[in-house]
Amino acid sequence: MFFATAPSPLSSGLRRQAYAHAGRTVDRFLDDALCSARQQGAAYTQDDAAFTLTLDMPGIAKDQLSIAIEGAVVRISSKEGAPRRYRAAYELPQDVDTTQSEAKLENGVLTLKLAKKVPVKNSTELTIQ
Repeated sequence: MFFATAPSPLSSGLRRQAYAHAGRTVDRFLDDALCSARQQGAAYTQDDAAFTLTLDMPGIAKDQLSIAIEGAVVRISSKEGAPRRYRAAYELPQDVDTTQSEAKLENGVLTLKLAKKVPVKNSTELTIQ
C-alpha cells in the first residue's frame, strides 16, 4: 500500500495562529477567574468622611503596586515584574479627595482610606435692591 501525505489546507500558518489565539484566550479566562476569586477577599465600608477598602494581596510588596484614582474610580494593579498579578477597579458612589486619602499595605492586606470629596457649592446669593 502506498500512503502519500498531501499538504492539507489546515496545515498552513492559519492553524498555528488559531492555536496561538486559543492560548491567550485561556490565559485571559484564567486571569479573569483568579481576579474574581481574589475580589472575594475584599471588604468595603464607609462613614461620613471616607470610604475604606480592604483587599487581600498576599505576596505583593508596596513598591509592586499601582493605585490610580480618577474621580470616583479606583484602579489597583500590580506592576510588571511582580510575583503575582492583580488588577481590579472599583467605582465609588462619590468622588475621592486624593490629597486626604491614604494607602497602607501590612501583612498582605491593602487598606485604602479614601476621603470623600466635599461637593463645591457654585451658587451665589444675589441681594435684592
